[in-house]
Amino acid sequence: MEAQTDTQTYIERGRQALAQGQPRDAAIAYAHAAQQEPDNPLIHLGLAEANLALHSYGVVHMACKKVQELQPDGGYASSLAQALLDTLDRRYDRAAQNVDAAIAIDPTDPYAHALRGYLLRARGQDYDGGLARARAARLSYGGRFEGAFPPIEQPPSLGYGVPPALPVNGVQSGQDAVAVPPPGTGTNEGNAQREAVPTWSRPNPMQRRMVRTRFALSQRPRIVTFTIIAINVIVYLVMIVVSLTSGAGVGSLGEISTNVLVEFGAQVNQYVAQGQVWLIFTAMWVHFNILHIGLNMLSLFFIGTIVEMFYGKWRYLTIYLLSGLVGGVVTYFAAPPNTLAAGASGAIFGVFGALGVFFLLNRRALGPAGTGAIMNWLFWLVLNFAFDFSSPGIGIQDHIGGLAAGLVLGFILLPRMRPGSRRV
Repeated sequence: MEAQTDTQTYIERGRQALAQGQPRDAAIAYAHAAQQEPDNPLIHLGLAEANLALHSYGVVHMACKKVQELQPDGGYASSLAQALLDTLDRRYDRAAQNVDAAIAIDPTDPYAHALRGYLLRARGQDYDGGLARARAARLSYGGRFEGAFPPIEQPPSLGYGVPPALPVNGVQSGQDAVAVPPPGTGTNEGNAQREAVPTWSRPNPMQRRMVRTRFALSQRPRIVTFTIIAINVIVYLVMIVVSLTSGAGVGSLGEISTNVLVEFGAQVNQYVAQGQVWLIFTAMWVHFNILHIGLNMLSLFFIGTIVEMFYGKWRYLTIYLLSGLVGGVVTYFAAPPNTLAAGASGAIFGVFGALGVFFLLNRRALGPAGTGAIMNWLFWLVLNFAFDFSSPGIGIQDHIGGLAAGLVLGFILLPRMRPGSRRV
């Protein structure tokens, strides 16, 4: 049982390393897994994928043949192994068909979508290739699979994708080279290639616009966090300007006067009770002084970027905003009527809670690193609440409400890492 767990851990490490552009680490992880479970076709498929990125094409060929030997009746691993063999032979049409067959069996594997994007771009279908790359990035939590496939600009002409003069693991690739006819360039073939693309990858114009936006966002994995930080900083700077020009003045630590805070939407419970419920939302973007906004934005930079990668942009934004709102609601009901509350702390505590849920529920897939991450998360949680309870003036109701919301939302919106999602 322990060996099985260790094997799965190595497989997950290999997949993550390959998605992050670290094929050597991926190859090492899969090699360890192969020592423990030499008859697992997924492990040999992972070796083929990693060695393709390392340009060890002879190893790719042997690993793919091993996969087909272990899975003679076909299946996910066998279809993707054949797609890699076709890719080495520059049979892009047939490779794409085999990739589509693998995706039909398991549509959750990011590598299959990344390979499909590569094959589409190799056939000149850049837009559809971009859609596939965006899907791969989303499924791998921001992975780009940099260098995972041979360069399209200089396609190989012989054998398993390398010129005869280049050695492959000590053997001249030309010894086993097989001549491959160049891909056709006729109009009929181009139309046939277009028709070979499954209909679900050919959206209508409105869908294309939406997917194009999603693809652009996928290339900027921290854009939501940076945007939130920018908005908070801009609001604070505008408050500074207004304080100076209105004569309200600014304190030694950039302290904003109460009148300006209220004017910009800080939460005053008695005003909320009178119907100004929007203050619960606007207070998330207002801060008391430079130390307040500095600590909050620094925390968001370190925590938010991780959660944005794990959950995806829209789930992350949902967690942030709803946690902040719940924190404000708890502050309204639990604090005195004359309470003046402001800051992004509730939202940030919510993001922190979602991070803890991710680590806890994916601890097996993360291996030993998962246990360390959970302990580290608990340490900072205890430290933060110890600071809250020992420091007067801190809106602890907001923190507790935001954390509780983040824990619940993190569980509901969690895109779980499914270690066994690939079907054999």
